Amino acid sequence: MLKPAPFAFLSTVLRRCTRSVRLLAAAVLLTGSGAVAAESLTTVTAGSLPALPAQVAGGGLFHVDGRVVALGQDGAWVLGADYKAWEALPAVAAQVHALKGSASAAGRTYLLQGADAFSTTLQPLTLRNGALAFGQALALPQPLAHAQAAGLGDALYLVGNDAAGSTRLYRRTAAADSAAWQPLENLPQPGVPSTLQAQKGALYVGMGVAGQSDQLWRRNVDASWQQMASPQGTIVAGSVRALGQAHLLMLVKAADGRIQARTFHTITDAWTTLDVAPVVAPQAVTAWGNGLAWATAGSKGSQLQYAEMQGGKHLLRWLDWTVIGIYLLAMLGMGFYFYLRDQNVSTADFFVGGRSIPFWAAGISLYATNTSSISFIAIPAKAFDTNWQYLTNNLIAVMGLMFVAVWIVPLLRRLDLMSVFSYLETRFHPAIRMLSSALCILMQLGSRMSVILFLPALAISTITGVDVIWSIMLMGVFTIIYSTLGGSKAVIWTDVVQVVVMFGGALFAIGFIFMQTGGDLPQLLNAAAAEDKTRLFDFSFDLTKATVWGFIFLVVFDVVLTFPKDQVLMQRALSTRSDKEAGRSIWTFAAIMIPGGFVFYGIGTALWMYYRNNPERLNPLLPIDATFPLFIAAELPAGVTGLIIAGIFAAAMSTLSSIINSISTLVSVDFYQKLVKDPNEKTAVRIAEWAGVGVGLVGIGIALVMSRYDIHSLFDVSIELAGLLGGGFAGAYTLGMFTRRANAPGVAIGVAGSVVITLVCWSMDLVHPYFYLAISILLCIVIGYVASLFFPAPRQSLKGLTIYSDTAAEAAAP
Repeated sequence: MLKPAPFAFLSTVLRRCTRSVRLLAAAVLLTGSGAVAAESLTTVTAGSLPALPAQVAGGGLFHVDGRVVALGQDGAWVLGADYKAWEALPAVAAQVHALKGSASAAGRTYLLQGADAFSTTLQPLTLRNGALAFGQALALPQPLAHAQAAGLGDALYLVGNDAAGSTRLYRRTAAADSAAWQPLENLPQPGVPSTLQAQKGALYVGMGVAGQSDQLWRRNVDASWQQMASPQGTIVAGSVRALGQAHLLMLVKAADGRIQARTFHTITDAWTTLDVAPVVAPQAVTAWGNGLAWATAGSKGSQLQYAEMQGGKHLLRWLDWTVIGIYLLAMLGMGFYFYLRDQNVSTADFFVGGRSIPFWAAGISLYATNTSSISFIAIPAKAFDTNWQYLTNNLIAVMGLMFVAVWIVPLLRRLDLMSVFSYLETRFHPAIRMLSSALCILMQLGSRMSVILFLPALAISTITGVDVIWSIMLMGVFTIIYSTLGGSKAVIWTDVVQVVVMFGGALFAIGFIFMQTGGDLPQLLNAAAAEDKTRLFDFSFDLTKATVWGFIFLVVFDVVLTFPKDQVLMQRALSTRSDKEAGRSIWTFAAIMIPGGFVFYGIGTALWMYYRNNPERLNPLLPIDATFPLFIAAELPAGVTGLIIAGIFAAAMSTLSSIINSISTLVSVDFYQKLVKDPNEKTAVRIAEWAGVGVGLVGIGIALVMSRYDIHSLFDVSIELAGLLGGGFAGAYTLGMFTRRANAPGVAIGVAGSVVITLVCWSMDLVHPYFYLAISILLCIVIGYVASLFFPAPRQSLKGLTIYSDTAAEAAAP
C-alpha cells in the first residue's frame, strides 16, 4: 500500500487547522474585543522613610556613590544601608547656602551652586570615610538662573537663563575637569527651565511659560528640537528621572494645586497618572528604586515618603498551555511520521530530503530558517520604537536574492552537493573544506543556537513568569527529537507548518489591535504616518543612520557574498529536484520576505497606535524589546496568547532545527565520510543523528549558561565571533565563483591574512563589531587574488565551478 505523500498529509492537516483557526478567530475577536480594561498594569507601593532631625534644603536630596544624602541648614546626613536611620555627616553649611540643585553624570554627583538667583559652579561630590568630599569646582560658562544639569553618556549638559532671560544650552565632557563648555543651539521656546533629563539618547527639557502649562521639549540625537505633549501642569523642579528604557517619571502640579506622580512615555508621547496619593509641597525630590522619594516639612524636621512602581506577571492559563502542548506534540508527530515512513533512509534522504522537496516548500523553509524568534520579538519592537526604515533591508535583500537565485544557487545545485563546503575542496583543496566546515560548526554553536534559544525564553519569562530554563528545555528538547528522527524532510515540512503558525498569530495580533483601537485602517495609518512611524527610505549619506546606501552595502556582504557558505540556508536549496527548482526556492523565499517584513513591522506600528491610546497598559520597568510579549500576555484572550507564544516557539524551533540538521550533515559528510576509509550510508546517517543530539544538547547547555550570566556580553561575543571567523571563507567562495585566476595557495593566504588582520582590528577596537564581516570578506578577496598571481593558474578543469561560461576545452570535456 502506498504511503501518503508529505504534501497530501500536510495539506489535510493545514486545511483542518485553518478551518478551526478561522472559527476560533471569529469567536475570539467577537468575545474579546472588549476584554481590555483601562487600568494600569503596574502597581505603586508607597511608604515612609526615617524622618530627618532638621529641614531639608531646597534641592538638598540626592544620591552620592549609591547612597541617599540629605543637606539641611543644620547639617548633612546619609541614609543607612538598611534604610532604618540617618547617619550624621560633618557640617557643610557653605554648600547648603549656595545649593541650587544637583546632577549625575559619568558616575559622579555634582551640586549646582551660586549666589542670589544665579548658579555659577558645578561642584563634584563624593562620599569618603564617612564625610562628604568636594572636588574642584567647575565654573559655568556664565551665571545662569533656573539652571538645570544632567548627564548623557560621558557628557554634562547644562540649561538655564542668562542675564537677558534667554535660554541657553551647553555641553562639556564630564571626565576631564579642564574641558571647556561648548554652546549648543538655543531652545525654540523662551521660558524658565524646570527640568533637564536624558532618556534613550535624547535630552528632555521642561519649560515654564507664563500663564500656561509647562512645555516639554526633546533634543534628538541629530540636534533637532521637537515639542512633546504637555504635562498639563507644572513640573516640580528636580523631580524628573529616567525610568526603564523609554519612560520619564516626575511630579506634576495640576491646575487645582494637587501634585501627582506621572509618567511620560517617550515613544508614544503619552502621559499616565500613577495611582498614588497626592504629594504635599515637596522640599526636595530624588530617585528611589523604581520610583521617587521626597521630603516635606514636619514639626521637628523633614518627613520623607516614597512611591515605587512594581510590575506583575501575566501567568499563562490552562487554555494557553493546551494550545502550546498541541503545537509541540504536532511537531513531534511530524518527526515520528517521517521516521516511520522512511525506515531505511540513505544519506541523500536524511541530509537533503532525497532531493525531492518541492521548490515552494524549500522556499518557505528558507524563510522560516532566516526568521528566528529574535526577529519575531525584536522587529516589532524596532518598528514600535522608531519606524520602518530597517524594512528597507528586506526590500534590497530581495534584489540580492535575485542574483543568488540566478547565478549562485543553480551553480552549486548542479554539483549535487550535500555539504556546501565540498565546493571549496573541488575548487581549491580538501584542507580548506575541512577547516571552513569546522569553523562553521563552531560559529553556529557559539553565535546562533544558544542566542536563538535564550533570547525568546528570556522575553517570555519576563512577561509570563514561565521559567527561562523550562522555555529553553521545551524548545530545545522537542526540536532535537523531531529533527533527528525525521531528518531534513521533517525539518523542512515542519518549517512549513511553523510559518503558518507564526503568520497566523502575527496577523491575529494586528487584527485584534485594530479592533481595540476602534478606528478604521486608513485613519490609523494616517495617524502613524503623521508621526513619521511608517517612514521607509532614507537616502542621506549619514553613516550613523539606517540609510538605503548602508543597506545596499550590508546586502552585498551579508546576502550575496555569504549565502554560498551558509550551510543552513543552502541545504534547503540543495534539497530540491533540480537546479531550476533550486533557483525557484530562492524566488519563493524572496517573495515571502517582503510581505513578511510588512507584517512584523506592521505589528510594531499597531502596538504604537494601541499604547499611544492606552499608555497605562505599558510596564515602564520592562525593556522595549518586551513590548510585543507584554501585549501578547496582558491583552490577548486565553488560547490566543498560547497560539502566539507557540508562534514565538515556532520561529525559534524552525531556525534551531535547521541548524541542528545542517551541523549534523557537516559532521557526517565533511568529517566521517572524508576521514573513514570505507564509510557506509547507514553509519553516516546514525552518526548524523547522534551528532544532532549532541549539537542540540550543547546549544541548550550554552543557553542555560547564558541564563546565569550577562547576556549582553555573551551576545556581543557571538556577533564578533561570526565576523572574525566567518568572513574569510565567504571571501574564498567569492574568489572561487567570480574569478578563474584564484588558486588554492592564494586563497589560503587570503583566508589567513583576513583572519589575522581582522583580529588586529578587533584587538585595537577600531570599528564596531558589525563591520568585522565586511572587512574580513574584503581583505580575503583582495589578499587572496593578489597572492594567487604569485602562483600558477589552476590546472584542473573549472567546468561548472564559476559563473563564467565554460571554455572550449571545458565544454568538450566529459
